Amino acid sequence: MTDIIAISDASIRRASDILAAGGLVAFPTETVYGLGANACDGDAVAGIFQAKDRPNFNPLISHIANAETAFQLGVETDFATVLANCFWPGPMTLVLNRTNDCPVAMLTTAGLDKIALRVPAHEQAQKLLAICDMPIAAPSANPSGRISPSTAYHVYAGLAGKIDLILDGGPCENGLESTIIDCSGEAPVLLRPGGISRGAIETVLHSAGLHCRLGDAAALSDRGQPVAPGQLQSHYAPDASVRLNATSQQGDEELIGFGPIPGAGQLSLSLSQSGNIKQAAANLFSMLHQANAVTTGTNRRIAIAPIPKDGIGEAINDRLQRAAAPRNAPSGATK
Repeated sequence: MTDIIAISDASIRRASDILAAGGLVAFPTETVYGLGANACDGDAVAGIFQAKDRPNFNPLISHIANAETAFQLGVETDFATVLANCFWPGPMTLVLNRTNDCPVAMLTTAGLDKIALRVPAHEQAQKLLAICDMPIAAPSANPSGRISPSTAYHVYAGLAGKIDLILDGGPCENGLESTIIDCSGEAPVLLRPGGISRGAIETVLHSAGLHCRLGDAAALSDRGQPVAPGQLQSHYAPDASVRLNATSQQGDEELIGFGPIPGAGQLSLSLSQSGNIKQAAANLFSMLHQANAVTTGTNRRIAIAPIPKDGIGEAINDRLQRAAAPRNAPSGATK
């Protein structure tokens, strides 16, 4: 049985006790809901992979309360210092080389010598991390490859009976997972676009005297596995098929509109009628869940209006491309 309770000081203490005992707790962040376990407990982390049916070659992000703790787990670099000072707490994950005495379980990092670290900005997530006093491994709290959860109900619909507790903190603010930057090498590399845009990151680095452009990630590590979460070709996928850049509804599709293209179908959803890209990001996963719920039959279809690719539109399009990818596609990134 999975309990779902409103987030409060009392429920956070209960969640901390569950995590300390090796259990699984879903909790809200400013991006999406995460499925948490003690990152230093390999058995607990194995529970995440089992509950999500996630391949164990796909690394997890470890959440910590502050940058000081992060740099005890991963080797600090000039790039990491600048980005942490500017964007933490917030929707940015930094990938660093593991420190020699890093206590995080190797299963958390999928056996890689690098570790993905994030300091979330969500007030209640911060309280949980402070009380737990441990790194919390937390991928999105949904079955592997499916639509990310932006509400506690989304978590319950996908993982009820498989995890111990869901802390309900209401809808997530950003609606897109964190931007992931590899800061372990000679130049920073964008591994996954997210709620902080490429342009914003490059501007901060340039202002700090680190004159460089973000490199784009290779799909796989030298071991043939993803080097960060969110790089599998088919990901964020509803049960229905997805058609992109749709300017009108075809047949019985549920069309999710944007800007001048109105939604059509049973729900007439629009990511943003005004064409606001930030609003579209916040609505993306919630509206995919809604559209998926009303499509029926053997030929379930969702269509999505074109989304600009500038700014955080890069991240929205990344999610949509993976949602629309063939479900039997081999592992790897789409770019």
